[in-house]
Amino acid sequence: MTRIFITGSADGLGKLAATALINQGHQVVLHARNQKRGQDALTQINGAQTVLTADLSSIAETKNLAAQLNDMGRFDAVIHNAGLYQVSNLDLSVDGLPLLLAVNTIAPYILTSLMYKPERLIYLSSGMHLQGDPTFKGLAAAKPRVSYSDSKLHNLILAKAVARKWSKVYSNAVDPGWVPTRMGGAGAPDDLEKGYQTQVWLAASNEAKALVSGRYFHHKRPENYLSKSNDVSIQEQFLHLCELISGVSFPS
Repeated sequence: MTRIFITGSADGLGKLAATALINQGHQVVLHARNQKRGQDALTQINGAQTVLTADLSSIAETKNLAAQLNDMGRFDAVIHNAGLYQVSNLDLSVDGLPLLLAVNTIAPYILTSLMYKPERLIYLSSGMHLQGDPTFKGLAAAKPRVSYSDSKLHNLILAKAVARKWSKVYSNAVDPGWVPTRMGGAGAPDDLEKGYQTQVWLAASNEAKALVSGRYFHHKRPENYLSKSNDVSIQEQFLHLCELISGVSFPS
């Protein structure tokens, strides 16, 4: 039995992945933005171990979430699923950061840095990362700002950096496709079931093809990605900027 934590698992792909993993016999800890969403998720997802609540746009709440998770012991896998899509850079968090940056980029960085190292890490990216900026002009600005594409490139770069630095951790990024969730919209053209199966597979499968690191997958297959994400200097610059913004250093 594998113990797995999934951010943003109150609905959408996170909820579907949680349900699938529970049905496979694994222990799953859910996450929701607030207590109401958390209790609703716990009621709807039969067999979940528990739910933890934290607003991932808040650095303090994200740090506290990492501490709560560490109190529960080491997890076998963590799926960084939570994310925002159509949000303006004028919408700011309690820390004065654009919400998109706080939730999509900084929160997974903080949790990765502060949680006990799991055996497997899965970061949800997107094919839109190909339009992201690998020079980090927006991330390095005095008032940081990012696009959705930037944030999905950040997720890929974080997965790559972790894979390089932590040789005993399987760290990968996933493009779930454009699927008909609340975020994707009812008209999204891709297969909803295939949208969460890769995360489930990477989190729990013992197939040799799933026991890899530093890869980018789409529907369980390696997918083309921005090759600059392999650049060590770009990875290090990203980690440095995240540390400056969050106040959390990346462990060795």
